[in-house]
Amino acid sequence: MSFNLKRKVELFAMDDPINFGSELRRRRKEAQMSISEMARRVHYSKGYLNRVETGKASGSPALAQACDRELCADGELAELVPGEQDETSALLAPDALNGLPPVTGHFIGRSKELNYIAAFVNEYVGGNVCLINGMAGVGKTALALRGIWNAAESFPDGCLFLNLGGDARDGRGVTPHAALDALLRLLGVAGECIPPGFDARANLYRSVVQGKKIMIFLDNAYNAAQVIPLLPAEQKCRVIVTSRNRLHALDDAMHLPMDVLAEEEAITLFRSVGGHRADCADRDTATRIVAHCGGLPLAIRIAAARFRGNLAWTPRELEGLLADERTRLGVLDDGERSVAAALTVSCRALTGEQRRLFALLTLYPGLEMSVGSVTALAGVDPLSARSLIDRLSDAHLVTYVTADRISLHDLVREFARSRVLPGVSQPAQDASVQRLLDHALLWIGESNALLTPQRYRLPHSAAEPLAHQKFAGRQFALDWIAVEWTGLVRMCHLAAVRGLHSRCWQLAFALREYFFLNKLWDPWIETHLVAVDAARVSKHRQGLAISLNNLGIGYVDRGNLTAAVERYQEAMQIFRELNDERGIIDTLCNLAWVELYRGSPEEALRGLHVALSHYRRLGNARNVAITLRGIALTESELDLYVDAVHHAKQAREVFRTLDLCLDVVMSTNCIAWAYFRAGNHEAAAFYYDLGAVQAERFGSSYERARALVGLGNVYAASGRHSEAAEQWARADKILSPLSPVMVGEARLRLEWTTAST
Repeated sequence: MSFNLKRKVELFAMDDPINFGSELRRRRKEAQMSISEMARRVHYSKGYLNRVETGKASGSPALAQACDRELCADGELAELVPGEQDETSALLAPDALNGLPPVTGHFIGRSKELNYIAAFVNEYVGGNVCLINGMAGVGKTALALRGIWNAAESFPDGCLFLNLGGDARDGRGVTPHAALDALLRLLGVAGECIPPGFDARANLYRSVVQGKKIMIFLDNAYNAAQVIPLLPAEQKCRVIVTSRNRLHALDDAMHLPMDVLAEEEAITLFRSVGGHRADCADRDTATRIVAHCGGLPLAIRIAAARFRGNLAWTPRELEGLLADERTRLGVLDDGERSVAAALTVSCRALTGEQRRLFALLTLYPGLEMSVGSVTALAGVDPLSARSLIDRLSDAHLVTYVTADRISLHDLVREFARSRVLPGVSQPAQDASVQRLLDHALLWIGESNALLTPQRYRLPHSAAEPLAHQKFAGRQFALDWIAVEWTGLVRMCHLAAVRGLHSRCWQLAFALREYFFLNKLWDPWIETHLVAVDAARVSKHRQGLAISLNNLGIGYVDRGNLTAAVERYQEAMQIFRELNDERGIIDTLCNLAWVELYRGSPEEALRGLHVALSHYRRLGNARNVAITLRGIALTESELDLYVDAVHHAKQAREVFRTLDLCLDVVMSTNCIAWAYFRAGNHEAAAFYYDLGAVQAERFGSSYERARALVGLGNVYAASGRHSEAAEQWARADKILSPLSPVMVGEARLRLEWTTAST
């Protein structure tokens, strides 16, 4: 008697005949195989196998055949499964299929997102649909697979995977009609039982999953319309959807947005994929490599894989290739995966107007831009601009930093600049940049009118935008320019490169208001150097003279008096050629200030008095007060202390009348300095205390530090050295060091500290 026949006789001779489930368990344990290992081998879930072994599920011929194969049972397990069933039930019988692709062995981080998925799977949050969305290459599929595999045992009726093809290069992916066919087949429905009509398929699909607990992973959805027919009514089922779009129409879905990797996780991913040589790369080089990849997992994987396969590359050579914008996207293409190709798919779904704006955004020179700047670039009304931005944001091609500011990922920007912007004509690009610069000039003008309303301003040629609103007040103007000024500095360079020279020097001129208030002398010098070159190229003599004069002011504050005098003298020559009285007097006054700092107070005083008479004749109250303050400082150097105090107080009263807060503080410190030089330390301490309070109230760290240094000097002169050191230390925490060339208090402090050592 053969073994199979003998075993069958034994089985049927038992009082309690063996069934498929119990025999499967016996043989599995006899083979010393865990139920988890068996589930992995036969591609069914562990939960389903447990139900079969305990008799809660009957099993299927397909499962029995798979178990026969893995346990070498010679078909004996298959014979225990009834071969004849009702035809309809056999055709519709769903097996507990686990069709999930494997998880990458280089999955890094994402603990927060995985915890969210776990909470979703365990019904702690939301409904039965979770949407994972993010830009191309951010790792949506890998995250979803890791999260689902972690919870696969919670779905005894199976885990299904279907790629909806939203990332396909030649279309919009799988239709809902075709997707229903695929899902029904995965659920065990025979092809001949799948109806041709869409509604009939949807009804059958919902019926088959009713009462079951299934995980359905719909990868790469193009839009909500593709997904909605595939959502089961059965609340025990769970659906995870990934998409490059936000799919707002999935009203009941829990949304899980994905961002790029943090630096540490990005470096770990690079080392993991790149192999031993990547693991040995020094930290700084690895940090720069992942920074050039923008923390985007797809980019990091491609770069690391290419590095692993190219033994001729060193980590620094790879970093150099990625650092060059001309070669970066080429490096991030391994022949099968490509950052550019992934972004091309996202871009292909855009309308012509959306694509045009996407390209024009790359003309903005800053890292972030306001919605107002986008409106100017696009040349549309604000409502239309917002609508276009929202669509780009939905496609994860731009990111909202705040409700009114957006940014582009570095690789997205480079892709748009190199692959999309060439499709916009050069005249259209130039017009877009000019609108952007005009927008900037108008807003800076509005800001300056609130910051220093009495100051003289040049008229500019900026065109009025489609919609231009004014600031609600001075603080709004300050808040705006505090955020925007770094981008505005880059706009000066952009204007010069694009040949819009008048806009270039006008921008530099306009920015000086804010730079002076905050003592930002480096960007002051940077913008005026560009402005001088632009004015020379365009042969705009007045613009050149103004830019030279302002450049000299920046050099003075940096203590480069020789360079300042050279610029002032050239500016003076041009102003005289143009017969520009205002320019001549301003330059004469600036030269007088230089003489003060050079240690020639007599020469400085003569020049300042000449300038003062002209400013009074012209009715320029602000410049009168500034010159009076300069005269007071000069008189303090000439031991004319009574006059110095008198002129400093005169200046302060004018500034109070004009409501120029910063100038009031500067004059208060000037009064204190004059009293100190006169030996009236009590009065000096009073005004320095007042200056420190006013400076803090008006937000001037420079003048507050100056007042504290002055207080330290008062204490030092009285022999209270520990208190002096305390005040100087407070000043250094705020702003250090103050220039001893420019600030008398700093010069005197230096003398005290040098003498003490």
